[in-house]
Amino acid sequence: MDMMTSLHEKVDGIFGYRRLTLHLRRMTEKPINHKRVQRLMKLKGIQSVIRRKRKRYMRSTPQQVAENLLNRNFQADASNEKWVTDVTEFKYGNGQKAYLSAILDLHDKSIVAYVLGKSNNNSLVFQTLKKALKAAPGSTPMLHSDRGFQYTSLAFKKLLDENKITQSMSRVGRCIDNGPMESFWGTLKCERYYLHTYDTFEELKRAIEDYIHFYNYERLQVKLSGLSPMEFRTKAA
Repeated sequence: MDMMTSLHEKVDGIFGYRRLTLHLRRMTEKPINHKRVQRLMKLKGIQSVIRRKRKRYMRSTPQQVAENLLNRNFQADASNEKWVTDVTEFKYGNGQKAYLSAILDLHDKSIVAYVLGKSNNNSLVFQTLKKALKAAPGSTPMLHSDRGFQYTSLAFKKLLDENKITQSMSRVGRCIDNGPMESFWGTLKCERYYLHTYDTFEELKRAIEDYIHFYNYERLQVKLSGLSPMEFRTKAA
């Protein structure tokens, strides 16, 4: 199927047979069977690019902590009811580092806000939350994170309280407590970051911005009834 091969090349090989099927169904408006796509991929020697890295944790003495109120209940009945957040690291140039902070909505899996910076500090996280509140004015979600130093700071707790946001935190060393955010990091890095090298911060920034737009508006998801996160969000609204 030429259309399948073209789509595979267009997205740099990041789609497996399930996601290829979703996109081919939309493009052709035909009920294409995923088993057929899987079989054709094998015949043509096509496979998705998958690469994972283990997350490193920074040890810190928390100023304050919160209970794990989310308790791995990753379902939400409406947008802006439950948000999860985290910071992850990227490298570019000659071993230089950049840090991406993002907030993900558990209802539609959309990235509500994100900030890429050269320092992993409180400002990075504070800016991300402020952008999310600006994007969804009046929202008072539960916000779940790990126990990173930014999230356990008294200043961050003050910002949450001022905006009537309920704080929830993962247990020590239990990254699965923030599973959806970890899953997004893995998807972003597998489908974009690991496929290229980046000489400058600006190149890395453009790649991340392009991918998050693609993820929010174009990347169809089985769990969202074959819609993209923003399509699902708009339909629910």
